Amino acid sequence: MARTRHLQQRMSQRGINLELLEFARQFGEPNQDKVVLNRKGLGRLLEAIRGFERTAKKALDKGGIVVVEDGEALITTYRLDSYVRRKGRRSKRSRH
Repeated sequence: MARTRHLQQRMSQRGINLELLEFARQFGEPNQDKVVLNRKGLGRLLEAIRGFERTAKKALDKGGIVVVEDGEALITTYRLDSYVRRKGRRSKRSRH
């Protein structure tokens, strides 16, 4: 999106960098022709981030998660490191 000279001047004067600007645009609430990221919205965002972190840690403790799906149907799930495929080979014991 194009940035006007006015915007660049105000960003410089107010100590708002492009990263903060994009952050507000991504997570703020639209209000007519504005996007507002206030304390309440930031609090909700931080709580959601903490929730994502808790969930990511649980998945990490399991070594990763696999979900098998077919179209919209969820078929099964398992830990990433729990599945060992034999690739059709027999073990040495079963050949005798």
